[in-house]
Order: sequence, then C-alpha cells, then structure tokens
Amino acid sequence: MINLYIKIYDTLSQQKQFLNKTYVGIYLCGITPYEDSHIGHGRTIIVFDVLRRYLEYMNIEVKIVQNFTDVDDKIIQKSIDENSSIQKISNKFIKHYHRDFNSLNVKQAHIYPKATDHINDIINFIAKLIDKNIAYITKHGVYFSILKFDEYGKLSKKNIAKLVSGIRISIDKKKSTPYDFALWKFTTIPPIWNSPWGTGRPGWHIECSVMSTKYLQPNFEIHGGGRDLIFPHHENEIAQYESCMPVPLAKIWMHVGVIKINNKKMSKSLGNVKFLHTILKKYNPNIIRLFCISTHYSKPINYNENSLEGTKIKWDKIKLCYYELLSAHGSTNINNSRIDKLIENYHLKFYESLNDNFNTVLALSCFLTFVKQLNAYLDQKLVSNFSITKSLSIFQDFFTIFGIKMPIITNKERILINSLIDKRNTLRKYKKYHEADQIRIQLESMDVFLLDYPTRTVWIKN
Repeated sequence: MINLYIKIYDTLSQQKQFLNKTYVGIYLCGITPYEDSHIGHGRTIIVFDVLRRYLEYMNIEVKIVQNFTDVDDKIIQKSIDENSSIQKISNKFIKHYHRDFNSLNVKQAHIYPKATDHINDIINFIAKLIDKNIAYITKHGVYFSILKFDEYGKLSKKNIAKLVSGIRISIDKKKSTPYDFALWKFTTIPPIWNSPWGTGRPGWHIECSVMSTKYLQPNFEIHGGGRDLIFPHHENEIAQYESCMPVPLAKIWMHVGVIKINNKKMSKSLGNVKFLHTILKKYNPNIIRLFCISTHYSKPINYNENSLEGTKIKWDKIKLCYYELLSAHGSTNINNSRIDKLIENYHLKFYESLNDNFNTVLALSCFLTFVKQLNAYLDQKLVSNFSITKSLSIFQDFFTIFGIKMPIITNKERILINSLIDKRNTLRKYKKYHEADQIRIQLESMDVFLLDYPTRTVWIKN
C-alpha cells in the first residue's frame, strides 16, 4: 500500500515534516533581473515546478508566490553603465525570464510580486520594527539589531557570538554590531522613495518577509530557494518577521543545492556561467528538466557536457519506449501476469520515493527500470493491448509530474503516419527502395523519424 503522506526535509528543524494534505502555500525566492537566468536558477525553479506538479497530481491545492527583486545595487549599476532606467533593465530580464522558463515548460507562479510595487508595505513593516525597538536609525539608514532576536542563527546554525567577535571592519561604524543589516538605505541616487526616516530605498531581505506573508497566510507551508540563500537572506527574513510577529514565518524551509560547472563554483569571475537560453539552443527542454532532478534536490549537482549527454541517453530510452508502446497496438491479447506485477512494484517505489523528501532520483531510477523491463517484454511481443494501455497511462503520469512536454499527435495524424509506414513497408518488401525512401523523407518533413527492426518499424515524433 502506498503511503500518501508527503514529507519534506526542513532546514530549520533538520527533520522531515509532513505537508498539509489539502493546501500548500509556497514562497520561492526569485531572481534579481539584471542579467539572463542561468542553470542554477533553472535547477531551483524546475525542482519547485516538479514539486508543485506532484502535489497537484495528488489533488493538493498549491499556491506559488515567486518574487522579482527589481531594486538592487546590481540593477542600479547596470542602468548607470547602459544609461538606462532600472525599470527598463528589470523589465527586459523579467521578459527573458519568462521566455526561458516557458521554453522549459515551467508552470507560471500564481503571483510574481515586485519589490518596487510594495514600498509602502515595506515602510509599514519597518515602522513596526522601530516601534518595538528592534530596529534603529543611523545616518546611513535603518538597521535591524540581531541582538534583539535571541534565536538569530537558528536556520544557518551559525554561532552569532563568534560571528560578531570575528568581525574587525564595519562599513557603518554607527551600527550596534557589524552583522546588523539594512532595512532601509538612505541615498540620493535613484531610484529613491520617501520614508518617515529619510529618502532612500529598501534593503534586500525585507521585501521577502513582507511579500510572502502578504500573499500567503502567516506560517505558510514552504519557503524555498537555493542553499546559498540560507545565510544571510533567509536567516534575516526569519529574524525580521519573527521578532515582532506571534507565529513563525514558514513551517518548512526547503533548499536546493547549487550547481557546479565541471566541479567548480559557477561565477562570472571564472567565466563559466551557463545561461539557460544558450543551453536551450543545444538541448531539448525535457533533457534539461531531467538533468535538474537527476540528483537529490538538496545536494549539489555537477554540470558538464558529459552529464547532459548522459541525461540525453536516458531520455532517448524513455522516448523510444513510449513510441514503442504507441506502435504496439494491435498485438495479441496474451495474458502476462508479470507485467501486472511490474506495474504494481513500479507504483509502490515511484510514489514512495517522491513522498519521502521528494526523492526524484529514486523515482527516476524506478521509472527507468520500468522502461527497461517493459522494453524486454515488448521485444518478445509479450504485452497485450490491455497492458499497453496501462503502461501508456503510467507514461502520461510520469510526463505530467516531471513536466515532460511531448508533441501532440492527433488521431488523424497517427492514422496518416501508420498508413505511410505500411505503404513504405510494402514497397520495401518488393525492393522498391527509392519509392520507400521518398516516404521516409515525407515523414521526416513531418518531424517523424523511423526505426527499422527485423519484424517491425517504430516511429518517433520529435
């Protein structure tokens, strides 16, 4: 019997926590739109897209909020360098973001809040922190006092006393401790907004504490992002919110491991940043999606050409088996109880893998084992029409959960393809190879490619 309770590892408690079985609100820290999205962004967002798809498949209502940090020093510097506005810069790369992730078949978040649209909300929240004597004002801005929150460091497990004592240089000597972080920065360099304390703009961390709880109920189910955000970003989010609110910010803190490039950190200084739009020119989106979930979400993953080519081989096996099934309709209704057992074992292992801390690695391995064994039965013609129908249903579920996008083939197209293949096989039987090749060329113009076996021909739609 399949366990229908889904557990996710919580970075804060360092334990697996059960998810709500009816509704899950997810806040996912999005990008700072000053350049195109890279494979690191891709992995985090694809992981959460597959999680969302699985929860929805299990009839759990999901609401995803994913922000855009559209006011930031990097955007401002880029606007200065290009003699442009931050709105034009951020809008350009938000547009590119949607282009890339639409290509990757990522479902749209329910809400994409921008920091610049929530300045009043941010100012009101900062005012609460000042009123409670948790934040203070210097000549440079408004700062959060980490010493006013006794649990500071609980997410990252950092010893704050050691952190503070180890700091020798402080940018703002008026700060109570060097690790106090900016809630509001005083500046005259646009973009700027008026506040009760002075003209300026918000710090980075405050926007997510404000926007997550505005669009999701306080103590929502999952707060997500890359592992590189645990400290200081998520640590500071918790401190800001929980220092003046009666409930925790989120129930589960879920973090995705970083991507390394040839076992090295991905960074501009090393010149090894892999942008999604470049990868998409070479690899099918399905391959990229499968690559991003081929290592457990919490672990780092190494990106190189060999790893993607390895994923491509796995995808080709899946795709071929799927089209083998489509081509196998009409086989004898042979009774093969081994397939029923194969399907039963698959269901048990696949869903239990995903339910236990969203282990896509085991789930994918389970599916590939199913494909391998099913292929063996197909080769021996030991699959009935009933078993083919059940197996195709499993493939469709897999595609739905993992966000695999297959070409849509209408019944009219399928009939045409099969009739052309029958005609080609008849021509080949009578050694009319030139005419048979013309049919192959015609099918290839329809993005249909043929695989000839001794006793049958299988077609694949690209």
